[in-house]
Amino acid sequence: MFESFYLFIYKNKKYPPFIRRRIVEDKKMKVAVVGATGLVGTKMLQVLAERNFPVSELIPVASERSIGKEVEFKGRKYKIVSAADAIAAKPAVALFSAGGSTSTELAPQFAAAGITVIDNSSAWRMDPSKKLVVPEINADALTAADKIIANPNCSTIQMVVALNPLHKAYGITRIVVSTYQSVTGTGVKAVNQLMNERKGVEGEMAYKYPIDLNVIPQIDVFLGNGYTKEEMKMVNETKKIMRDESIRVTATTVRIPVVGGHSESVNVEFEKDFDLAEVRSLLSKAPGVVVVDDPGAQQYPMPKDAHEKDEVFVGRLRRDETQPNTLNMWIVSDNLRKGAATNAVQIAEYLQKKGLL
Repeated sequence: MFESFYLFIYKNKKYPPFIRRRIVEDKKMKVAVVGATGLVGTKMLQVLAERNFPVSELIPVASERSIGKEVEFKGRKYKIVSAADAIAAKPAVALFSAGGSTSTELAPQFAAAGITVIDNSSAWRMDPSKKLVVPEINADALTAADKIIANPNCSTIQMVVALNPLHKAYGITRIVVSTYQSVTGTGVKAVNQLMNERKGVEGEMAYKYPIDLNVIPQIDVFLGNGYTKEEMKMVNETKKIMRDESIRVTATTVRIPVVGGHSESVNVEFEKDFDLAEVRSLLSKAPGVVVVDDPGAQQYPMPKDAHEKDEVFVGRLRRDETQPNTLNMWIVSDNLRKGAATNAVQIAEYLQKKGLL
């Protein structure tokens, strides 16, 4: 009886806020994961379970050759289905990590059926009609009308999470970033290449060159301006997420022989001067940020310490002594978690909490 009463007032929008919160928090929903067998898709399943997202039924979607196979979620087995079957099942939300071409084709079909899509590919990020969201920064822009929401690039996410509180305090004018990115950013094929090379075994190559005992200063294809697509993602996405087109960004993105975790050397110039102690305080209080910055004890963020964690780790904080109002910093995060799966799940959590699903 009481449950029927709550549902009635929820559907008819006649309820005080405390009742609405109770129903939204208790409401479970069908959730689709498109690309459920890939590195990021698998991590999405893990993060959904860890964060206890209210899933009433999981709908895993993968390529045709995987249909009928099973994935495990919270101790239960779920059969992989086609995209058409997933749409027919009417999930409330679909987390996509199946590549740009798949997202371009399928996301509008899911959205047309009233399903909210959170897409991890680059397909929709710079579409002016789509929101590009990092929850700690701009989730407030989301509405129930947003049926395709873009998840930013992994290297962009960790950088803006760390820079946003500093931008609010001092006003960023320019960012120079060099990345040191893990092979998991490329996928299973790249991980296999690295492991094969370490064992001295010949195998399929994800990269043109060996990656073990090497560094490759190219991520994605080169564009006409001499920058790679990955570098220009960082430039354009940073401005869109931080809602400030005046920020100048230049990037060099590099692949290194690390299995998990991206690292970034960031030089950031501000409009206003700053105090280093205040910078540390602002970062320490920022949501999703952990400061690891004790040079005397040789403590600083490293990919191995960020593994399987959702936070963005920041250290090596110091003034650029060559020009005023400029800070050097080192930023590390697990690229499969905060850089992809966790950020997508956090978007879904925000939508659920606000009653937008």
